[in-house]
Amino acid sequence: MLSMTPKEITERKALRINPAKTCQPIGAMYAALGIHSCLPHSHGSQGCYAYHRSHLTRHFREPVMASTSSFTEGASVFGGAPNLRQALKNIFQIYDPDVVAVHTTCLSETIGDDLPSIIKKAKDDGIIPDGKWVIHTNTPSYVGSHVTGFSNMVRGIVDYFSQSMGETKDRINVIPGYVEPSDMREIKRMTEEMGVKSLVFPDTSDVLDTPQTAQYAMYPKGGVTIETLCSTGDSKATLALGPFASEQAAKAMETKCNVPFQVLDLPIGVSATDRFVQAIMDVTGKEVPESMEYERGRLMDIMTDMQHHLLNKEVAVFGDPDHLISLCEFLINMGMRPKYVITGTPGKRFDLRIKGILKDWAPNAIVKSDADIFYLHQLIKNDPVDLIIGNTYGKYVAHAEDIPIVRFGFPILDRVGHSYFPTVGYRGGMYLLTNIANTILERKDRDDPDEFFELIM
Repeated sequence: MLSMTPKEITERKALRINPAKTCQPIGAMYAALGIHSCLPHSHGSQGCYAYHRSHLTRHFREPVMASTSSFTEGASVFGGAPNLRQALKNIFQIYDPDVVAVHTTCLSETIGDDLPSIIKKAKDDGIIPDGKWVIHTNTPSYVGSHVTGFSNMVRGIVDYFSQSMGETKDRINVIPGYVEPSDMREIKRMTEEMGVKSLVFPDTSDVLDTPQTAQYAMYPKGGVTIETLCSTGDSKATLALGPFASEQAAKAMETKCNVPFQVLDLPIGVSATDRFVQAIMDVTGKEVPESMEYERGRLMDIMTDMQHHLLNKEVAVFGDPDHLISLCEFLINMGMRPKYVITGTPGKRFDLRIKGILKDWAPNAIVKSDADIFYLHQLIKNDPVDLIIGNTYGKYVAHAEDIPIVRFGFPILDRVGHSYFPTVGYRGGMYLLTNIANTILERKDRDDPDEFFELIM
């Protein structure tokens, strides 16, 4: 496995080993799946699109449908416009989606294909049927990460669909960020619990967590409809959850439709969820129902019960920047100490924000953006931690260093439940906290001598 990872850390400028991210098109494909009756389309080679589909399929354990322009050597030299035109013709004739969401790859970006012109020409030539949509975004894999690709596609959704009829409706837009279908469902439930009409987009609930009915549906019932997307320009405000994944789209909405926005942290943990609920109250004038106060109280009760097991436990966390910002705050609320905080997504504002969160409780924490899991492993080899929190790829480090791991984020390829149980909101906080606490207690049971092997913790 990773037993040969050296302890000596050297600066690497042109090499990533086991990066704590994946590429833009995966994020764009995931966002597109949150539109009802939408077929994501990869404008590049078959290999790229096959990898993106398989990665999402393995994480969600659901069949992910997408299409590709199938570049060959000819397209690489002369451009991919003929491939895209033929692909669109085949897609609408055979699969009949309402929307085709095109994203680029390294190859088409390097060639410099002009997607708006290609799409317009296809529309003028009748390749795109009346009433159907083809939208696009640029997602070069050599820039940013899957979070960047998600952000770019959601901004593209706003650019193509959002309209303002000049009459502000009593409702809010919520851009949920790069989260699980269960998280999007929980966000909708929370706003409904508060008596607020919300338009959540994109929305992969009932798309990538569909029930087993013994009947296949290429376009499941979930996803936000075109009609809903077009009406987002008449909402009274937009709440963008996660600055890295959602801020661009919220800004585009304000510019295009004059809808004011707030950028919030993902509502993971008590404090971030409190801010989300407060923002809803400020925008709508609604009060927090007693049922939600009880949810918060139950989360606080678990935190109190487990505090003596969690206090001062040192943690290494890695993953997406929006997740880590809220997670670190939640860990501090529980008395734990983030020691290493690593994201593969570039962005100095991540470093500044995390250091601001940790300055009073874990001032010596090492924080690094645009980093990789190899670097994280080296840090742990030099000075170990009590727990690792991150995606499936962290299991190799956990195995090599004999450290317990809590799987969190994207991708999770070797466990189930992440797409069905939320980590956002107070309910999600309970799920995440119990997962962390039980993992630590499992390790305590494994390591305790007989005289400390307790029946009741």
